Amino acid sequence: MSTYRKVTKIHKSIPTIEGAGVRLKRAFGNNDAPLLDPFLLLDDFHSDNPSDYLAGFPWHPHRGIETVTYVIHGQVEHGDSIGNSGVIGSGDVQWMTAGSGIIHSEMPKNGSGIWGLQLWVNLPSGSKMMDPRYRDIKGKDIPEAVLKNGVRAKVICGSAGGVTGPAKNIIADPEYLDITMPPGSAFEHKTARDYTVFSYTLEGSGHFESGEGKEVDRENLVIFSDGDSVLIKAGMKGLRFLLVSGKPIGEPVAWYGPIVMNTQEELETAFEEYNNGTFLKHRRKPG
Repeated sequence: MSTYRKVTKIHKSIPTIEGAGVRLKRAFGNNDAPLLDPFLLLDDFHSDNPSDYLAGFPWHPHRGIETVTYVIHGQVEHGDSIGNSGVIGSGDVQWMTAGSGIIHSEMPKNGSGIWGLQLWVNLPSGSKMMDPRYRDIKGKDIPEAVLKNGVRAKVICGSAGGVTGPAKNIIADPEYLDITMPPGSAFEHKTARDYTVFSYTLEGSGHFESGEGKEVDRENLVIFSDGDSVLIKAGMKGLRFLLVSGKPIGEPVAWYGPIVMNTQEELETAFEEYNNGTFLKHRRKPG
């Protein structure tokens, strides 16, 4: 028998400071990560005040995870230790697999405002030391599905309404949708059973438990129970939200700062290697 997922937790994102002094809001991190396997962290950096974000995220390491940066508005300049560089603009996505180790920087490019989200996805033990890779997905290459009731879904990864997103062959088998709903409309979407599913509200408000229950407004995390689908209804001002799902890993997590491994010993090794200059297993090739 098909069942709708129920809402198990709702909470507002929390202001914090990261990088070289970027003011952002954290939807979830260490405390909620056990409930959201394979997802570790979601940050919402959204400001029209340049002093909140221009300090950016200078060069720093990652190992054992993937980072997914979605820029809704503004520009972020990126560079990394395997030779990738460029500007992520409005509507673009950067899907970076740190694997065995990467060092990169992410710097907002101008003072005209920024709105972006960064999601961290854990890697299973057998993939933590895989070769790092980088995917730059332009907004023009992200298809939009037009669904019932005027609902629209930008499909970054996974599928909706017969449309498949450009981010493929991702280990966590994730789905990443940016959904916009007109006032009072309803949206039903099938989800894989036993997968983790959450939403993060961007604009407007809506009801996430079978289209009923508490009305949830912007900048809230919504965590769902298991089930076969979600049913969401927009409030009177419409609703825009992310809907994200993925296959849980079910392994121990040893996490400190930008590095996530399975054991404390592996974590200590990673930082020792970073300090002694042996962290990078793959560097930019000459030429």
